[in-house]
Amino acid sequence: MERPVIVVLLLVGLIIGTGVGSAYARARRGWADYQTVKKTVPGARRTAWLLIKVATTKIGVIALLLVGAVAYAAVGSDGEPAPPGPTPDPSATPSIRAGR
Repeated sequence: MERPVIVVLLLVGLIIGTGVGSAYARARRGWADYQTVKKTVPGARRTAWLLIKVATTKIGVIALLLVGAVAYAAVGSDGEPAPPGPTPDPSATPSIRAGR
């Protein structure tokens, strides 16, 4: 009579032990992964700020070039303006016959 009780207790202990052991292994693996990522965060943060700085610099240079181009176009060049072309002579236009 004692033997089935011992077998049942052993099976229950194995099932509980397996569950606790796998949860412990998962927790240790998660903690190790967390520590690894925690060590890489400062480097990743520096890289992110460096990329933001590069992008901001490029956008700033492009904006300055556009502002300069608009200002140059608004002021005009230092050269002499082209003389006006010949004006059309109104008498040279063929007349339209009345009645048509």
